[in-house]
Amino acid sequence: MAKRKILVPEAREGLDQLKAKVTNTIDPKNTKYEIADEQGISLNHGYNGDIKAKEAGKIGGEIGGNMVKELVSIAKKQMNR
Repeated sequence: MAKRKILVPEAREGLDQLKAKVTNTIDPKNTKYEIADEQGISLNHGYNGDIKAKEAGKIGGEIGGNMVKELVSIAKKQMNR
């Protein structure tokens, strides 16, 4: 599984907090499993190479899309100050 590398490693904690906020989860490491469960997608801890790309996209797309929307919202608020 390819992971995207964060350009600023110190931002990891902030990104995890944002992920937990936009998905209403306590532990950002379990977010993808909770989203998959909500959508009826069987996602296991460990290897998941047998799921369809469409299903994986639904999980990651919801998380990433909500994070981007929140970041844009935060930026707009800061610009209006």
